[in-house]
Amino acid sequence: MQSEQMTRTELRAGASLSAIFGLRMLGLFFILPVFAVHAPHYRGGDDLTLVGLALGAYGLTQAILQIPFGMASDRWGRKPVIYAGLAAFAAGSFVAASAGDIWMAIAGRALQGTGAVNSVVMALAADLTREQHRTKVMAMIGSTIGLMFALSLVAAPALYHVIGIAGIFALTGILALAAIWVVRTQVPDTPQAERKPDAGPVPLAKALDVEILRLNAGIFVLHVVLYAMFIVVPTRLIAAGLDLAGHWKLYLPVVLVSFAFMVPPILYADRRNRPKPVLLIAVALLLAVEACLATLPLGVAGIAAAMLGFFVAFNVLEALLPSLVSRYAPPQRRGVVIGVYNTTQTLGVFFGGLFGGWVAQHFGADHVFAACAALTLAWLALAAGMRAPRRLGATDARGQPV
Repeated sequence: MQSEQMTRTELRAGASLSAIFGLRMLGLFFILPVFAVHAPHYRGGDDLTLVGLALGAYGLTQAILQIPFGMASDRWGRKPVIYAGLAAFAAGSFVAASAGDIWMAIAGRALQGTGAVNSVVMALAADLTREQHRTKVMAMIGSTIGLMFALSLVAAPALYHVIGIAGIFALTGILALAAIWVVRTQVPDTPQAERKPDAGPVPLAKALDVEILRLNAGIFVLHVVLYAMFIVVPTRLIAAGLDLAGHWKLYLPVVLVSFAFMVPPILYADRRNRPKPVLLIAVALLLAVEACLATLPLGVAGIAAAMLGFFVAFNVLEALLPSLVSRYAPPQRRGVVIGVYNTTQTLGVFFGGLFGGWVAQHFGADHVFAACAALTLAWLALAAGMRAPRRLGATDARGQPV
């Protein structure tokens, strides 16, 4: 029987890869709570559709390049591809820092997206961990992303007042360069056996089975909802009486408490091998949040309660979905399969920003939440047919799966 304890290499891999995601996502999240408020200061920034495009442009170029990056990492190794992607992300950050109009901001965001390393980092996490511990590592990464989100919500308004939007973008580039150092010095190397494809590689069409396609659809909807919401949530909070500088007073406790609620379902899904009920409950919670925001006249306290529910669901799903993809994906096609997954994720970023801005401009904030609720309902119906994966990491004394 394999050890149920994580090895030192697995712990180091989880911590260092979480740091890479954290440094990169912190810079991205710094923009989210302040960009829509700052946008009117750009030439052309009074068009909410273009503001949404600026937020989502990162996701479009990410979507185009996730699969090529995943394929490149399967062929040439994970670390060299990560170096190239982080350098491109940093370059885009510095371009956005120099923007004086909305189109230059869009260009910088699009260049940021060419650093499409999410799939490669996730594939490296899967390479360096045994399957029975993969959900824990994905939860470490997901929790770090959530923590960076909380930190950004606290720090972004203050940073915005001190260094402005240009300074925030420049800081984003510096954090990406710091992530390169983490990869170089802290991330374990991939075992040689993992770098070589098997003698009989699995065709991509066969590797992308129906269960992986369900998960891809889910991550797409999740990020459409996230980015569409943040076109309208900051301004709704301001209208409810909480000015931008005080938004951290809502976000910080909400996100931190959501971590506490996230842990039990993740542990249950991992230890009992019961990911399906956890996934369905999280999606149902997300649906309830969007329905409340769309239909109820909520004040600051009501929005805080809704955002707590949102972040509990979001954090659980952010940890659970990539773990499931890595379990379904054949090892020799893992990089490209996770690349497809991350393509749908970043398409969600692009369409979420664009769609949210368009709906908000033409129909109002309530319709943004209603549209998010409709998409989440469709996801819930699709996820109901999910077949839970067998725990392949556990074996008996003869090395056979149990």
